[in-house]
Amino acid sequence: MSEIDPTDHTLATIASILEHPEPVLVVRETETVTVTEMVVAGEHVVADEHPMVDEHPVVEEQPLVPEHTDADGYSKVGPGPMVAIRLKWTVHRGDDSQFYVHETIGEQSVSVISGPMTSEAAVHFVDAHEDEAHRRFEELRSEIAGRSSLADYERKGEA
Repeated sequence: MSEIDPTDHTLATIASILEHPEPVLVVRETETVTVTEMVVAGEHVVADEHPMVDEHPVVEEQPLVPEHTDADGYSKVGPGPMVAIRLKWTVHRGDDSQFYVHETIGEQSVSVISGPMTSEAAVHFVDAHEDEAHRRFEELRSEIAGRSSLADYERKGEA
């Protein structure tokens, strides 16, 4: 049995988190249900001290990232094992009411600005670049995994 490279395990964990984010659940209180009774003349009625309450809270699923009605502030982050090399795209509205996409690598880099464009074009630009980054990351990760398994194969003298 071959040893598993910890880097492969780390990359696989990061990719699985990015591919399958868990939905955020919001629990909201439900309304209290009251019971009305019909009283027949001459009967003695004892009021219920404990009104009935629906004991099942309503749970609504909400996405992790809220949908933007305005493109200003729309942002996506690319994949990667380290923050220092991770891509980030953010849409900003310029003084001319046009939209610009600021693309950075890591937290300390100077952004590359693309634009001007419409809000729809800016959101599409961010989504397309994020999808491309994820595709290239998966391609690279698969290539690295393939090379490490080939190296293990060669190391054992089976090549």
